[in-house]
Amino acid sequence: MGRLYEILQYNQQFLQEKGYVRFQTTKFPDKSLVVLSCMDTRLVELLPNAMNLKNGDVKIIKNAGAIVSHPFGSVMRSILVAIYQLKAEEVCVIGHYDCGMSGMNPAGIVEKMMQQGISEQTISILENAGIDLNKWLRGFDHVSDAVKNSVQLIRNHPLLPGRVAVHGLIIDPHTGKLDLVEDGYPMVKN
Repeated sequence: MGRLYEILQYNQQFLQEKGYVRFQTTKFPDKSLVVLSCMDTRLVELLPNAMNLKNGDVKIIKNAGAIVSHPFGSVMRSILVAIYQLKAEEVCVIGHYDCGMSGMNPAGIVEKMMQQGISEQTISILENAGIDLNKWLRGFDHVSDAVKNSVQLIRNHPLLPGRVAVHGLIIDPHTGKLDLVEDGYPMVKN
């Protein structure tokens, strides 16, 4: 049985047993917080537990490396929607040690794409259209630098209100220990 069918089968049981009842909340984050974190599998349950977060407390945005790669991309749009539409008042960018984006080799990813059927012609078309795959697929050397860069991009965004604190942290994916990289409170403008 494919993974999708396993999920759908389980979902029927979940609904019959009313498993959803314990997760019911509103769309507004109880702790008025937006968290941008990595999509790493080790963080799915560890991160909320390490931060004492439960369903309904925060808006969580996940992507590879917890990186804001473009000031007008979907991550920044989601942060702004959370602030203006859903009453979030603070942002935490949370990277993690031992991240797959650390030291990532863009050329190696492109090679794997081609091994799995993406043609050289497709790669060439993208590059000729001005898409720099090496830049787009680039990771980072140090997670603390990546967190600081994302925090600065969010904090200095022209559409972010000065009242919003933007913090940066790094979590240990083995223990859940949080290390503070950027305290956003001193930067808040009243």
